[in-house]
Amino acid sequence: MENRDRQDLLYEAHAAICKTFASPWRLRIVEGLGEEERTVSELVQLLGIPKSNVSQHLAIMRERGMVEFRRAGGHVFYRLSNPKILAACRLMREVLLDRLERAGDLSRAGRERY
Repeated sequence: MENRDRQDLLYEAHAAICKTFASPWRLRIVEGLGEEERTVSELVQLLGIPKSNVSQHLAIMRERGMVEFRRAGGHVFYRLSNPKILAACRLMREVLLDRLERAGDLSRAGRERY
């Protein structure tokens, strides 16, 4: 496979992963799973959304390789498939916070001029 084809595949995969995180609830799930594995019930309690919604989001994330699960007794425990997922999401949040802070400073400076 040529380098250009590999690059194209990588960009397509990157875009698909970004689509996975187009839901704020999935981003909350990433944070919820960031430090430890959890059951669906624990995520329901943590996030405050119905179990069916958590299960739907986890299914999408599992299908796209973002989360993994293991069964233990009658429980299913979910975890992030790679700790870099949490790091990537947190880095993007930092970028957004910087942007919001700059926008606030810029709008405040603009008001002071007028």
